[in-house]
Amino acid sequence: MSKIICIFGGTGFLGKYVTQELARAGYRIKIATRYPESAYELKTYGDVGQIVPVACDYREGGDVDDLVKGCDAVINLIGILYEKGKNNFARIHIDVPERIAKACAKHEVKSFVHVSALGIDKAHSKYAKSKLAGEEAVSKAFPKTTILRPSVIFGPGDGFFNLFAKLSCFLPVLPLIGGGETKFQTVYADDIAHAIAKIVRAGAQGKQDYQDKIYELGGPEIVSFKEIYGRLFEQTNRPRALISIPWGVAKFQGAILSLMPKPLLTRDQVTSLQSDNVVSDKALTFDDLGIAPSAMESVLPEYLSCYKRGGPFSGEKITSF
Repeated sequence: MSKIICIFGGTGFLGKYVTQELARAGYRIKIATRYPESAYELKTYGDVGQIVPVACDYREGGDVDDLVKGCDAVINLIGILYEKGKNNFARIHIDVPERIAKACAKHEVKSFVHVSALGIDKAHSKYAKSKLAGEEAVSKAFPKTTILRPSVIFGPGDGFFNLFAKLSCFLPVLPLIGGGETKFQTVYADDIAHAIAKIVRAGAQGKQDYQDKIYELGGPEIVSFKEIYGRLFEQTNRPRALISIPWGVAKFQGAILSLMPKPLLTRDQVTSLQSDNVVSDKALTFDDLGIAPSAMESVLPEYLSCYKRGGPFSGEKITSF
């Protein structure tokens, strides 16, 4: 009988990669979501009946407990980048993961993978503090938890490179918050999916190699925010002027932009940007998982060419026969 996996947050950007990877490996997958219709497209990643969206109000303990029962592995990908309402960070990043972890302990799940974020042990934002508290909560509730801390995630469908590529299509100038010196170690979504699949496979085989550990996942390159713009301009052929925005001004702008239904920037995100987002020297990494992370240059052309000035095939030689 094939193993059963429950994914919380499977309808998000990373969730689609994880679902596809695990479906290829033959697992039966339950997608826990408040809106099952949002997960219908995921059903096409597997055979008929292999991937099943299940209604779950994960804010309530009963739904979570019922879904986790009988699962061999559970994966939590739930997270938010900004708050809309009081204490949303605490509810989503602490309370919900803790509830899932307790259910995993109760039903003796073989492996629980909790996806957190890189740099939260150094940053001082509310986002970072809530993520760190969430790690502590799940580890206490289910000590066998494997925690993954990815850097900024990229890939087709991401909200990072795609966002700035879209802005470059109509803005003559792009902002460099804090001078653009913040360092990142951007990581390909598919590499994270491979890591999760490897951890789940080991748990299904009764191995404990990856349990009760924290892995910091970054790509092969460390680049500044300013250098990220450079990579973007190379792919889209849309160079733009860059203007340095002091931290104080950026926080003021973030406070204003946070009033938008889907803010481009918040004050708390500016606080996060004041800390580098790179893998620590002594951390467990992709190397310890036996995975070689992908370079940006091998992935970005795949999905940024649509933003290229003149169209995706501009500048290419076309041979007639």
